[in-house]
Amino acid sequence: MTSGTDTRTGSAQGVGSDAQRPDGVVKVRGEFAYSSDLWHEDMLWGATLRSPYPHARIEGIDIGEALAAPGVYAVLTHADVPGVNRYGLEHPDQPVLAEDLVRYEGEPVAVVAADHPETARRAMQRIRVEYTELEPVTDAELAVTGDAPALHPEGNVVRHVPIRRGDPEARAEVVVRGTYRIGMQDQAFLGPESGLAVPAEDGGVDLYVATQWLHVDQRQVVAALGLPADKVRLTLGGVGGAFGGREDLSIQVHACLLALHTGKPVKMVYNRAESFYGHVHRHPATLHYEHGADADGRLVYVRARIFLDGGAYASSTPAVVANAATLGVGPYAAPNVVLDCWGAYTNNPPCGAMRGFGAVQAAFAYESQMDKLAAACGLDPVELRLRNAMSQGTVMPTGQVVDSAAPVAELLRRVRDKPVPAPLPAELDLRRMPGGVSNTTHGEGVVRGVGYAVGIKNICFSEGFDDYSTARVRLEVIGGEPAATVQTAACEVGQGLVTVLQQIVRTELGVEQVTIQPMDTSIGNAGSTSASRQTYVTGGAVRAACQAVRAALGPLSPRELGDKVLDETVEWRHRPTEALDPETGAGNAHVQYGFAAHRAVVDVDTELGLIKVVALDCAQDVGKAMNPQAVLGQIQGGSAQGLGLAVMEEIQTEGGRIRNPSFTDYLIPTVLDMPPMDIDVLELADPHAPYGLRGVGEPPTISSTPAIVAAIRAATGKALERVPVRPEHIIGE
Repeated sequence: MTSGTDTRTGSAQGVGSDAQRPDGVVKVRGEFAYSSDLWHEDMLWGATLRSPYPHARIEGIDIGEALAAPGVYAVLTHADVPGVNRYGLEHPDQPVLAEDLVRYEGEPVAVVAADHPETARRAMQRIRVEYTELEPVTDAELAVTGDAPALHPEGNVVRHVPIRRGDPEARAEVVVRGTYRIGMQDQAFLGPESGLAVPAEDGGVDLYVATQWLHVDQRQVVAALGLPADKVRLTLGGVGGAFGGREDLSIQVHACLLALHTGKPVKMVYNRAESFYGHVHRHPATLHYEHGADADGRLVYVRARIFLDGGAYASSTPAVVANAATLGVGPYAAPNVVLDCWGAYTNNPPCGAMRGFGAVQAAFAYESQMDKLAAACGLDPVELRLRNAMSQGTVMPTGQVVDSAAPVAELLRRVRDKPVPAPLPAELDLRRMPGGVSNTTHGEGVVRGVGYAVGIKNICFSEGFDDYSTARVRLEVIGGEPAATVQTAACEVGQGLVTVLQQIVRTELGVEQVTIQPMDTSIGNAGSTSASRQTYVTGGAVRAACQAVRAALGPLSPRELGDKVLDETVEWRHRPTEALDPETGAGNAHVQYGFAAHRAVVDVDTELGLIKVVALDCAQDVGKAMNPQAVLGQIQGGSAQGLGLAVMEEIQTEGGRIRNPSFTDYLIPTVLDMPPMDIDVLELADPHAPYGLRGVGEPPTISSTPAIVAAIRAATGKALERVPVRPEHIIGE
């Protein structure tokens, strides 16, 4: 991993340096303005009435008592939506406000605007809705394969992706099978959904909101409001984390509806429980796998059936299904593959984008299978993986050739060869025990285990999607010094994009003073801050815009501009991808692949079922460490989310109802749960990418979960085919 002065420009804050975040100091001081801090004179407060049932028919809605309450300015239902009462990322199948049916607990039914947030909430409770409760469909596999009633006109299958390669009847000497299950994980961002809608004099509306994709929000809001695009303007508010949970709409249309109806600014902020109801989650999954190998442990075939629970509406389920299918064999060479992946509609909470996006679910299953196969072949788990590891030139099950570095074997060797943490001391130290200072164990029954895993993730959007970003770079002399201004619509959600864009401009133009303008829809689309794509795509766009400025500058240096202003806007695309063949899943569907490997060391109290992750070491290829410190932060953060899925994080549902919509009952890792991490960062340049970079944010989430569970298996001897692992899974039969 490199760090230091850029050799082309002499900039100490260019590409490859540990440049400081421009928003870092104000965030540490608590001075950063998040979207929940937005304020406007004479503003109203919005609130949402949500369904108490996961599946019910709406027989009638009476808003009279609520509308008559003092301080209430508006109570709106589906009848007040002036445009199309539908929205959705890929399929507009979700009502802005429910009409005749509610399909999940928490579905919005009505919205209220009042002069105080408590007034709005009390008015919301005065709305009378008559429901006829219906039997919910809650099992995704049965929704697809059984006789469950259709929840949407087209049935219960959101998408089915088959993958076929080689001989479908292939046989092998060693065969292992398993059924694996993944619980519903939440993005658990700390900043709740929030925003402010301000009606404009031109009859339009200005929306300030925490989101991941300004232009796709705009497209959906415009359709619901029945307004032209130039009348709905979006500006990014301060975002307190995202991880996929802000790709779908939350308050956007509701706040705009209320603002236009009342003629006043309207602010909406979800509380924590409402946030759990108000955004999508990671898809729960059931995965049936069968691996066949020869006596030496080399894969002969992989067969799998994967069922992803998409919940009540489609969201990004079609793309998640494609990822789980195309990456379902993992970073291994398998000559024969028969794999089917389905995304299902159910009456569970809607599920969509979350860090890892389909690859997380598949990785838990295929890595568990690789451990099982290693045991059946009498091989060390790392050795079995090394014998099957893909490399540059490997053909994926889709037929796509991996045409850049795929250092799977090197990553595995690096984590295997790291020093092992010291054993527990003979003298009791509760801080180092499972359960910690709660004094639940004194070392009796504590067993140490070690586990390994490696994962693969596609980078950027796939399947022929027109994936691009727009960037504008302006160069001028201010106060005798050259200065550059960058404008994009790419959302900074905490990942550090604003830092990297500054570094790129410093490298390309040799200008130290770089300002990133607020992100809004006054410039062209930059796509979503997801799929580990923004440094690649928006970074590529900013680089190209800088190169256009440099060309216009000619032989002059930036200091010699004088009164001239150079301004260039570029729309930049990566190399194209292809749609998957609907029968075989064949196609060059992905732009780039990212890889990470983990070794986990855990101590398990086998009598109480308590777990302490002692070490979670990682090796990852990032192509180019644009900002080495930020890269390490991404790897640590992604690994923490993988740890959460492994041992604690799950939205628990019963009959379609969420049982734990709070941070009291939905547990996420804290600094005390995260162990030290020894991280190796490889920089094996991708020749197709700007600076050779490779997306960083998602791969560590993928391999950390199965590595931790493998270590728990090693300590306990339990099969552990479900995550998160709970105490009863360890101490039960």
